[in-house]
Amino acid sequence: MNVLIINAHLAYPGWSEGKLNLAFMDLAKAFFLARGHQVAETLVERGYDPEEEVGKHVAADLVILQTPVNWFSAPWIYKKYVDEVFNAGLATKALLEGDGRTRQDPSRQYGTGGLMQGRAFMISATWNAPREAFGNPNGVLYGGKGTADLFLHITSNYKFMGFDILPDYGVFDIFKSPDIPRALENYQRHLERHCL
Repeated sequence: MNVLIINAHLAYPGWSEGKLNLAFMDLAKAFFLARGHQVAETLVERGYDPEEEVGKHVAADLVILQTPVNWFSAPWIYKKYVDEVFNAGLATKALLEGDGRTRQDPSRQYGTGGLMQGRAFMISATWNAPREAFGNPNGVLYGGKGTADLFLHITSNYKFMGFDILPDYGVFDIFKSPDIPRALENYQRHLERHCL
């Protein structure tokens, strides 16, 4: 299997250096390499070539986005990455051919033009929010919504290209109550359960 791991961390000196997201990225890389899989990686902050990233997506059976959650989403550099890479993939028809609809067949739904069927996408995220903030109908902020709901704007991009969406993984409450060793162990179990 070919795996692409995209690290969307954006450094804020003295506050968010990226070590935690890199630890999860390194664990996933080691996990797949130890099982004989191929791993490509992109650290968005270090720069990238959109055409090369299209090629990495085309070659990948599994794409993992490793990201901190900054203000309820991935850092802004990831949105820029998506715009540049997916537009390049649309222009060359490597990732998708339009939105799926045709004038000849009005029954074709919007979002069915992707060419990446049989591949999977997963998010691994680091959160300041506690786990209890999600799925709680009485929750002040999310009102019962889960992490998958909050990531819909990201996963929809991959679904639009034909990827299957795997359950996301999260490490929560990283500033006030972190248990990183346990979170790393749980992440390995998550990869075993959902990605192999």
